[in-house]
Amino acid sequence: MIYKIFKNLDAIFSFAVAKAHCDIPCKIYDPIEAQLGCLTIIRLNDLLEELLNKDLNDSTAKGQVSRLIAQKEEHGVKVKEAIRVIWGDYFKQPQIEQFPEIHDLVHKIMMQASKAKQNVDRQAGVDLLDQVNKFAEIFWKTKNISTYSATSPYPPNQEVVYPDLKS
Repeated sequence: MIYKIFKNLDAIFSFAVAKAHCDIPCKIYDPIEAQLGCLTIIRLNDLLEELLNKDLNDSTAKGQVSRLIAQKEEHGVKVKEAIRVIWGDYFKQPQIEQFPEIHDLVHKIMMQASKAKQNVDRQAGVDLLDQVNKFAEIFWKTKNISTYSATSPYPPNQEVVYPDLKS
């Protein structure tokens, strides 16, 4: 009965849906989500450049540009959210003392993600990936896990920092 009451109230007032990363300390954090978001932004910029060099009088091409831009925006938000959650929920005083530059790096990532969202600019995406890779290195160091860099096996074939989980 209470469910029906709230459902009817929601139908009338359209309550905003609350979403959050788990506030229970699950201890499951990984910067790979942000890194994949950066790779996606770079790839979408590549696809946009290809399309923008063609005739855009075709409505299908215009629609494709619109979809690619929307996806680029969405992935920029995902990068920011993934970094914000790790920075805000995982990094505590011991990690901050070990890496005092983390606050400045996170701010730079937020600003660079905004830049990558605002423009069709491949380099903005590459620069964002570089910063997120630095964040990933710091993150894994706080867990005493060494890292290595490797070229992603899919376009845009950029260097990504991975944890070395073999040791």
